Amino acid sequence: MLEEIRTFTAVQLAEKIKIREISVIEAVKATLEQMEHAEGLLNAYVTVDQEGALRQAQEVQEKIDNGTLASPLAGVPVAIKDNLCTAGMRTTCSSKILENFIPTYTAEAVQNLIRAGAVIIGKTNMDEFAMGSTTETSAFGVTRNPSNFAHVPGGSSGGSCAAVAARECFYALGSDTGGSIRQPSSFCGVTGLKPTYGTVSRYGLIAYGSSLDQIGPIARDVADCAAILEVIASYDKKDSTSLKRGDTDFTSALHDDVKGMKIGIPRDYFGEGLNPEVKDAVLAAARVFEEKGAVIEEFDLSLVEYAIPAYYVIACAEASSNLARFDGVKYGYRTPSDGGLHQMYKKSRSEGFGSEVKRRIMLGSFVLSSGYYDAYYLKALRTKALIKQAFDRAFQKYDIILGPTAPTTAPKIGSSLSDPLKMYLGDIYTISVNLAGLPAISIPCGQDAQGLPIGLQLIGDCFQEKKIIQAAYTYEQA
Repeated sequence: MLEEIRTFTAVQLAEKIKIREISVIEAVKATLEQMEHAEGLLNAYVTVDQEGALRQAQEVQEKIDNGTLASPLAGVPVAIKDNLCTAGMRTTCSSKILENFIPTYTAEAVQNLIRAGAVIIGKTNMDEFAMGSTTETSAFGVTRNPSNFAHVPGGSSGGSCAAVAARECFYALGSDTGGSIRQPSSFCGVTGLKPTYGTVSRYGLIAYGSSLDQIGPIARDVADCAAILEVIASYDKKDSTSLKRGDTDFTSALHDDVKGMKIGIPRDYFGEGLNPEVKDAVLAAARVFEEKGAVIEEFDLSLVEYAIPAYYVIACAEASSNLARFDGVKYGYRTPSDGGLHQMYKKSRSEGFGSEVKRRIMLGSFVLSSGYYDAYYLKALRTKALIKQAFDRAFQKYDIILGPTAPTTAPKIGSSLSDPLKMYLGDIYTISVNLAGLPAISIPCGQDAQGLPIGLQLIGDCFQEKKIIQAAYTYEQA
């Protein structure tokens, strides 16, 4: 029975719970059993709350039974990326500096899930402070790819994507600053959606790059992602960047129909550095859309080569500012050595942060310093505006932009950290979306010769999630 439960998607499981075929306790036990089998190898979780999950399951079941809870996700076990605050449950950002931090409040997106009857299983592993593309920079060890344990799951939401792929939860929340939902979704063979900036409240998300960060769903298929986004999207006055939207009925876009839809393919996305197997799989996916009645056209997006430098200047500058609050004074790790206030600050931070985080803080502090602010930071902001304009021009002509999610399939563990520049270039197709604040989805579109998943990315204009959901759903049904 428990084995069968794990085969359902989140929406299917919720339906079974609703009609009393499966209880919430059974769904939780099926998840915990799978974790017992897989977690020793995968290391997808930093914290597992077994007792809390069983207690939540009981409470949710009672509400379903007495008719006070009728959400489309009620009773479904979920995993939360460990940079989203959860009251009473450890939230570490996979960093030594926050290894014992227990928040007193819950992130708004997580709160929305709790209101909808979600059962939180635990917190997933990630790149430290979401800085990385492999989930190797975590202070709690490397997460492995369920398709092949010798390979990375991608990052920074690698734990969330690996957990969904390995059936250690039915869906998960991730955050996406430069591709951190979509790239690991591509590597793990799951579906991940990054919404328009401001659609999901960032309250309770421990910030990396505040102008780029966005929370989104990771699940087994498009219907799940649409249903989850419908629950977590909300206006929140506690987040100054939150938007009031009236069109958050994302599940209404689940139609198998792309007739007449104009899809643009940027030539810039198919140049040097793209793995031939990835290229073939993505172009084969484009032909599926064409067969289903979409109009496919190649075009020049331009400015793609400037996206990476602009992103890393802006993201590191914002990280340098955001991470200044971790000083060992009020919470988090504090050095045991004595040497006065200045030494305490210095040592707490140098001992608490990992090397990738320190690298990005230093880069950020450099580009914000008085002699270099104009030369780097301001220039990056201007480039960001130009990239947004390039997308605006493209969306005047096309409904959707189609391309690869990542230039390669998942690299082997240990091969990326030795070459940080190569790791940064791995985000080349995802970063522009964050700079422009656009929605995008990654869906599986095949495998390479080694059996590693390949992801297809569909990018929409601002507030056009429904178009990319409809197109992704159509592809899924083919």
